[in-house]
This record gives sequence, structure tokens and C-alpha cells, in this order.
Amino acid sequence: MLQAFWNLFKIPDLKKKILFTLALIGVYRVGAYIPTPGVDGAMLAQFFNNMSQTQGGTLFGIMNMFSGGAMEKLTIFALGIMPYISASIILQLLVTIIPALERMSKEGEAGQKKMIQYTRYGTIILSVIQAFFIALWLENPARFQGLKIVEFPGWSFRILTVITLTSGTAFIMWLGEQIQEKGVGNGISLIITVGIISRIPTAMYQLMSLLSPFNPQRSQLQPFVLILMTVMLFVVVAAVIVITQGQRKIPIQYAKRIVGRKVYGGQSTYIPLRVNQAGVIPIIFAQSIILFPATIAGLVANPMMQKIAGSLSRENIVYNVVYSTLIIFFCYFYTAITFNPINVSENMKKYGGFVPGIRPGRATAEYLDFIMTRITLPGAVFLAIIAIFPSIISGWLKIPYLVASFFGGTGLLIIVGVILDTMRQLESHLLMRHYEGFMKHGRIRGRR
Repeated sequence: MLQAFWNLFKIPDLKKKILFTLALIGVYRVGAYIPTPGVDGAMLAQFFNNMSQTQGGTLFGIMNMFSGGAMEKLTIFALGIMPYISASIILQLLVTIIPALERMSKEGEAGQKKMIQYTRYGTIILSVIQAFFIALWLENPARFQGLKIVEFPGWSFRILTVITLTSGTAFIMWLGEQIQEKGVGNGISLIITVGIISRIPTAMYQLMSLLSPFNPQRSQLQPFVLILMTVMLFVVVAAVIVITQGQRKIPIQYAKRIVGRKVYGGQSTYIPLRVNQAGVIPIIFAQSIILFPATIAGLVANPMMQKIAGSLSRENIVYNVVYSTLIIFFCYFYTAITFNPINVSENMKKYGGFVPGIRPGRATAEYLDFIMTRITLPGAVFLAIIAIFPSIISGWLKIPYLVASFFGGTGLLIIVGVILDTMRQLESHLLMRHYEGFMKHGRIRGRR
């Protein structure tokens, strides 16, 4: 594997792409430390720290994770790439509802360009709305436990905040598109992954503080527990890789067609049905829904609302049950939206393809739907377990949630998925130029 990494820089074209990608990622990380004018970042960070200690989680915590810690200090990249993700998901849902958008998505390259343009417009609109409400939220000291976050509130601050945060999100979106076009890997996914990885040093600092290797009397974490955590981390990452790469391959046979003197078709292929077809989207949906009332309740100084916020904390069994149920539901919901067995069977029938032993048309669609329903269940249950695993680890081993979050949840799934996808692209470049890939025996691919 080390030799494969060395070979990456032997290919001039690939070397330029890697260096270009690293340079833009560096620009993104620099922007994550430039503060928004008129905001006391230290006071805001103190407020976020207080919320993390008194509540099980908030929507701001999700935004902070995706922005690589920029939200808690309200830097120019505080909104991160979340508006772009939200716009992409909304547009994807609208495609299944609005026939005009569905036709546009099937118009090839021209249709895809229009869809990308609509996603950009949606990103800007969502950024403006979110930035405006964040500005209003920052101006009220009563919501920050008496801390004064904004020195000079008013419309000038609101307009400046909207322009700054919206421009920051648009710039991040442009960086992602540039990485996608001229660099290596999926630009948006890489930016999200870098933001999550940037929190590892803070997690390691908290872990070392608990371990206190230079002062055993103050140690709150035994060495045996650290060894157990290391073993568990490797096991969880291996399990995530297996589920992420897992596929059910449906064999497809194409009938032979004679056109003039040429024979077309006759080859065999397969349809790869992924075990985790929905990816990390169900966890994001479930987190947003379950944490929205907790966030609102936590911001209102009312005993009843505080009680509701406490019942929706990560330590409460109600939170974990509802959270797991929502994840399983959204796994099936999002899979049903993104995978249409009727369209797949019609396209197969149009080009003379069929599943051996299954009649083309409706029978094929029912067969694909049956298989997809069965393989989605283990993927959904696995996602639910991985999502609540950090809460279990945090309560069991008595470690900070930031440390436990790298044992599962959204962050780990995104990191593993993006790294595998990027390595797969790099490996294809190596093999195309007759270099060995990262794996000497076989390539990085899905499991049957």
C-alpha cells in the first residue's frame, strides 16, 4: 500500500490533481478560522460548550460537525456545506413528485446541468434564510444564558451576517465543484470529511486529559479501557466497510439481436443492489427531526420545555428508540425514492435484457422490489446500531461524546465512505497506467 501511495506521485497528471485538491482543502481550512464581523467568537464557543454539557445534542451540533467546528465560533464558513446538501436532497425529492423535473433529469448532460444550476439557486436561497435567522438568534442575549454575543445588533449586523455567511457557503460550493472538476474525488464529500477529521485533535486532547499519562493519580481512564477502545474502533470500521461495500448482484442476460450482418447483445452482466442504498442520508434526516424539538426546548427557559429537552437527550432510552425507528423508516423511504424497480425493468426490457428465470416487465419489477426490500433491512438495522453506538460507548466508558462520536454515527460513516470512494478513483488511475493498486490481490470493490 505504501508503494501504491508513492506511485501516485510518479504520474504527472495525477500528481497535479492531488496537489490541487490538497491546496483547495487548505484554503477551506483557513477560511474556517476567519471570524464573522460583529460576533464575539469566544462567548459563542462558551455557549456551545455549555449546551453540549447540559443537553444530549442540538441541530447546531450537527451544523458544527459538518462545518468542521466553524459554527461554534461563527466564522465565515459557519453554515458549511449543509445548505447545499439540503438543496440537493430537496431537489431529489421534488424530481419524484414533479413530472417536469423528472423529464429534465433524464435529458442527459443538458438536463444534469440544469439540475446542478437549480441546486445552486436552492443553496443560495437556503443560505440566506438560515443566515438571517442565525443573525436574529445571535442578537438576543436571553437565549445565550446572559452572554452578549453581538456588540452592535441591528439591521446592519443582520445584512452583514447574511452576506458573509451566504458568500462563505457559495465559496465552499465553488471549491467543491473545482475539486470535482480538476482534482481527485468528490469535492463536496471531501470538504465534509475534512471538516469532520479536523475535530480529531480536539478529541485526542480530551482523551489524553482523561488518561493523564504523566500524572497517574488524576487519571480517569484505565490503560485497559484505552486498549479496548482501540480494538472496538478497528472492529466498527471493518463492519462499516463491509456494509458500505456490500452488494447483491442480480445477473442480467441480454438477448442476441441481428442487425444487418452484425450481431448485438448476448453478453451477461449484473445489477449491483447496495445493502446500504441510502448511505448516510437516513441518519441526517433522523437527527434533524429528533433534535429540532430538543433544540427549541433547550432555548426556551421554561420547566416544561426543559423537561422535554431532557427526555430527548442521548442518555435517555426514549431518544435511542425513536432515533433508531426513524433511521430504519428513512432507509426504506429514501431507497424507495432513489431506486425505482419499474423504471429499471422497463429499461432492461427495452434493450433486450432479462433476469434468468424471471419474465421481463412486471415480474422483473416485483422481483427487484422483493430483493431490495430484503437487503435494505440489515442495512437499516446496521445504520441504527452504528448511529446509537457513540451514545452507548459514551455512557458505558464515561468518555466525552466527541471522543465516542468517532466510534460510529454520521461522522464515521462519511469518513469511511468518502475515503473508500477516493481510494477507488486513485486505484483506477494507477491500474490504467499499469501500476499496482492499493490491494495486491484484487481491487477495492463491493462484496456479494
